[in-house]
Amino acid sequence: MMLLSRIGTAASLARPPSRTFYRSLSSLPQNPHIKVFSIEENPGSSILTLLDRDPPMRDLAIGTTTAIPPTPQSFSENPRFMPILNSVLAQNAHLCSDLRAQAKAFASPLVAGGSSSSSSGWVHLSDTRNPPDFGRIAWPEDILGSVEVDGQGDPIHSFQPSGTYRIVTNEGIIGLSHFLREKLVERLKEEEAKAKA
Repeated sequence: MMLLSRIGTAASLARPPSRTFYRSLSSLPQNPHIKVFSIEENPGSSILTLLDRDPPMRDLAIGTTTAIPPTPQSFSENPRFMPILNSVLAQNAHLCSDLRAQAKAFASPLVAGGSSSSSSGWVHLSDTRNPPDFGRIAWPEDILGSVEVDGQGDPIHSFQPSGTYRIVTNEGIIGLSHFLREKLVERLKEEEAKAKA
């Protein structure tokens, strides 16, 4: 019995200890909705995501970075993220209260140059990381896209991506209104569920 006990103990000592990997989770200081997961295989790199899943799904992440906070030089965009974001914006941008307020201001006679005749036009949906001054247009890298507005200032369901938007700029990382961020997270969770199925 003692021999068996010793053999069992010796065998357990001969086995390498099982390694437990811990993934550190935090959020970005300037955008607490974005989670930061360190990449175990690549020390010094992190995955940035809007989802809480641990481990994160890289296909649904915003991208990766080698610096916190991310900079344009340290950030690598997930090529699948922008098409998902643009799809969410196409479905929901016209419902965003921030954009609707901007559209109403666009249609007001004072903003329209004092003209009483209303005409349609386009308003830009801008990132919240670097909001433009009142009456000004955001920098091209901060414009998510544009939405057509009718003569009464009502957005028409017609989002057009800008093509110049950058997820990370020198001003920070993507910032969406509460409404649009919730819609994006809902969509990412739907994509996550599809991937699990």
